[in-house]
Amino acid sequence: MRTHLAKRALARSVAALVLVASAFVVPGQPATAASTRYEAEQATITDGVVESNHAGFTGTGFVNYNNATGSSVEWTVTAPDAGEYSLIFRYANGTTTNRPMSIAVNGTIVNPNLAYPGTGAWTNWQTQTVRTALSAGTNTVRATATTANGGPNVDSVTVDNQAAPPGRDWSRSVVDSTMARSSPTSLGLGYAHALFLYGTYLVYQRTQDARYLNYIKAWGNAKVSADGGTGSSYNNLDSMLAGNVFLILHRETGEARYQRAAQRIWNRFPSYPTTTDGGYYHSTSSSRVGQLWADGVFMSQPFVARYGVQYNQTGTGFNRSTNQMKVYYSHLRHTNGLLYHAYDEHKDESWANPQTGQSPEVWCRAVGWFGMTLIDILEILPADHPNRTALIDMVRHLAGGYQRWQDPATGRWFQLPAKPTVSGNWTETSCSSMFTFTISRAVERGYIDASYQPVANKGYAGVLQKVSIGGDGRSNITDICIGTNVGNQAYYLARTRATNDFHGLGAFLIMNEQLIRRPPTT
Repeated sequence: MRTHLAKRALARSVAALVLVASAFVVPGQPATAASTRYEAEQATITDGVVESNHAGFTGTGFVNYNNATGSSVEWTVTAPDAGEYSLIFRYANGTTTNRPMSIAVNGTIVNPNLAYPGTGAWTNWQTQTVRTALSAGTNTVRATATTANGGPNVDSVTVDNQAAPPGRDWSRSVVDSTMARSSPTSLGLGYAHALFLYGTYLVYQRTQDARYLNYIKAWGNAKVSADGGTGSSYNNLDSMLAGNVFLILHRETGEARYQRAAQRIWNRFPSYPTTTDGGYYHSTSSSRVGQLWADGVFMSQPFVARYGVQYNQTGTGFNRSTNQMKVYYSHLRHTNGLLYHAYDEHKDESWANPQTGQSPEVWCRAVGWFGMTLIDILEILPADHPNRTALIDMVRHLAGGYQRWQDPATGRWFQLPAKPTVSGNWTETSCSSMFTFTISRAVERGYIDASYQPVANKGYAGVLQKVSIGGDGRSNITDICIGTNVGNQAYYLARTRATNDFHGLGAFLIMNEQLIRRPPTT
């Protein structure tokens, strides 16, 4: 593994090259007809050196960051017009440790903690993308290491020279409309509201519209006391999703109360009841003893992994979250490529199969929650973590099911996805958003091959058919299933098909931000 001393020795041998790269900005080289690549070795380098000892780079080399907080590379890039662009950073990280960097454009941080997880080897080059606004003409883009490990090896940044796709920005429409309908203080601590706030933050990261972050801050101000208390004892997994917003607020504001609030959730797990094989009960209430619901992993496990990264508890965070996924999957996996909604260890619930303990139905949103959880954890899980392969295999299982059960007529998925022809079944928007997000990100990260891309394309088009602008000028998203327990076929089919339910608003934002950043392709 490279050391700071080794870098300093190498720096002496390439000092002249570094000085030249620091003093001049060489025009970028075209990468495709729609983008321009800017090599790192031709940028301004602070606390780093230019190297060429790991194969696979473009240009004449790459930048090896010193193991120091604040080491950076700054490019000068050109945008033909003002608008939103993709900044695509090509990097390699041969360690097992995430090496996050803050990304600043024209001196303003647009992403304070962009993850650069391990790529398996220094010769394995991958990309991380930030969608952000650029001014017409010259812009500066700086990638700065935020930990003492420094940054990864950085090869280049590519600027997508096409602004955001023409037409309405549906993420902005949904957030603006929801903000107009609901004040931040009117939102609670429940998972559906927290999901929307998380989605709103994704839109803020792309647009840098301060109104969106201020909305989230106003919610936090109203809900979290100085000691981190929220009035919740965190006796069910649903109540824990808000922890993701607490992590965001602590990063954005530096206020200790948000770290304390997140820590209360983290500290709940050691005493939280589990099945005999370690799966967290969906709730500690007497009516949920021994039950694992597919929904529950999204409510709790991305938070666990993110908390571990943010507060240097990665060993516990990664092991705990990935082990939960393995336990849940072992009980919920369905041979049709999807998952049962729930499992009862004691097999005494009215809905439980007396032999397997599994629920009778596959419910689309439960499967959607599980898929998004896999993606979120894999995004920060080290390349050599012993459970990484198992999680990728789960993604592949679900991808096959999503492809198999996608409605060919609409591109969406049914409330009971494996029963498309049953009378009264209907395509549900929130799970269709979740499935689309999962497929798109899985193709992007290489967990599944590009043959699945048409599934995401059709899913996205199908979801957009459920989004419109009303007479009041505000957006509406229709056919969203309200909150749902475990039940039988008739129960799921009779659930209310709501408009602008927060389950669907949050899921839509997560999907739409992914598809804006990585538009559908043929």
